[in-house]
Parts: sequence; C-alpha cells; structure tokens
Amino acid sequence: MDPRLKPRVKPAGDEDDEMQRSTDRIITTHAGSLPRPADLLEIMTSGAAGKPGVPDGRRLREAVKEVVNKQIELGIDVIDDGEFGKPSFVSYVNERLGGFELDSQGLRQNPWAGSREAKSFPEFYEAAASAARPGRMICTAPVTYRGMARLQSDIDNLKSALDGAGPLEVFMPAISPASAADWLRNGYYKSDDEFLFAIAEALREEYEAIVDAGFLVQIDDPQLVTSWTKQPELTLQDWRKWAERRIEALNHALRNIAPEKIRHHTCYGINMGPRIHDLELKDIVDLVLQIRAGAYSFEAANPRHEHEWKVWQGVKLPEGKALSPA
Repeated sequence: MDPRLKPRVKPAGDEDDEMQRSTDRIITTHAGSLPRPADLLEIMTSGAAGKPGVPDGRRLREAVKEVVNKQIELGIDVIDDGEFGKPSFVSYVNERLGGFELDSQGLRQNPWAGSREAKSFPEFYEAAASAARPGRMICTAPVTYRGMARLQSDIDNLKSALDGAGPLEVFMPAISPASAADWLRNGYYKSDDEFLFAIAEALREEYEAIVDAGFLVQIDDPQLVTSWTKQPELTLQDWRKWAERRIEALNHALRNIAPEKIRHHTCYGINMGPRIHDLELKDIVDLVLQIRAGAYSFEAANPRHEHEWKVWQGVKLPEGKALSPA
C-alpha cells in the first residue's frame, strides 16, 4: 500500500486509542447487520414465538470467522461480527432483558400500517395492515439485564474470529433504549417514561461490557427518526420534544463510556414501499449531535437523502467527532 494512503492512526487493539480516523483516506465501515448463512437463518427462524432457535455454538463461531474474513478481504477497515448471534437487530432483547413475558395479546399491528406513508399510498400499504409483529413481550416486573452469557458468547466468537486478522478497528452493535421500548410493551411501570429509563439502565450493562471487551459499541437507533413516520399525528415540535427525551435516556445509558468508544446509527426503517415522509437531516441534526458519541452513522446514499451533505456546510461538527454516512 502506498504509505501516503495509510491512516494516521495506531493499529487496532490498543484500548487507550481514540476512535480511528484518517486525514489521508476514507476509512470504510458499514451499518452492522450482514447476510446470515442459510443454515443459521433456518435455525434462528425455527424457534417458538418470542424464542428464536439457537445455532450450534461451533457452527456459529465458524460463521463469525467467515464473515470477519470476508469483510477484511473486501477491504473494510472497521468491522463487526455481522450480528450473527442475534435473530435480528432488535428482537434479540427478548432474551436479554428480564422482567418480561410473552404478551398475551400476541401479535401487534404492523407499525407501518398507520404511518404517514400508508396514508399517502393506501393501495400499496393495504397489505401491511394485516401483517403483524410476532413474539412481542410485555413488561410485568422490574426490567433487568440477564443477557450477559449470550453477550459474552458473541464477544468470545468475535475475538476468536479476530485471531490473526488485522482490521483497523472492531465494533459491536446494540439496540437503543428507544427502539427496544418500541419493540416491547409496558405493563408494569406507571409511565412510558419510567419504562424507557428502566430499559436504558438495563442496556447500560450491555454497552459497557462491549466496550470493556475492547470493541466500539454501536447504538442502533432507527426509532429515533422512524417515530415521525409511524406517528402522523406528531408535529415537528412534538417529535423534537419526544426525541429529546429519548436522547436523554440514551445518554444516561452511555454515561460511563468515553464518547470516542461509541458509534450512533440511525436510519429510516426497512419498510419495503414508497416513502416520501422521512425527516430531513436539517430538522434533526442538532438533536443527533447531542448524543454522546464519537461517530454518527446515517442514511446518505439514497435519493431521499443524498443531497443532505449540504447541511454540513452550515452545521459545524464538534471537534473530535466523525461522520459515517451510509
């Protein structure tokens, strides 16, 4: 490699280093979840409602090694485990948070069914009205974190896969309190606000364990911006007030972690259909920058948002922070 193209950083693995950055080239990374091998997918979807199947430990470790090697082969600098140990980026909390049981109401209406998009394109989204979210859990006792064994397994698999590999840096995703609270249902706390902060305090243990293992923690926070789309009754002012409280809960959960060890990722959801109601970056950027993270990952490569790089002409990125457009 031409030495002029090397990032001006120390190699990954030095836990005292700040988040890796470069003034010589663009450091490459991705949003987190990567395609699972077919056999892992089949096992994970074979479990009962709320309890996905668990892959054989040896096979899971092999798969993580394969995906780590593939990322390095493709030239990705900052890599992860593809989230292979999780059934999805959010439903994994069913197994990691205590105080919940399977919701007797069972399925819930698909959240996109009543969204701004569904109101604009009713014919297309009509089918979504009958789709539902399986395996929903309801809180019936104080929220606790009981997922340390599963988390440690993910950490061990990733560390094993890194043996002999040389990525610039490694991250591990974890769900945000706002997205977890949207996925789950409160049946115990007096208010949704109490429920949110209880989840935040429980997830704090996961965030800190990931960083203590020597990785960056990436907070997956799609609910921060998709809440606007899914709740058409909100005004922009209403949404900003709602978002400020979710950011406060997230920062509470991250309070013991140095910002340079944190990546924050938000996006506009994965509903497959026409979309014209995404929040604009200019309306959210000041709030996102309040999140105590060293890097911010957001959508920037689709037609709805590809022009928004211009926002940064008038918004100053705080010193020591980095952008990770996806």
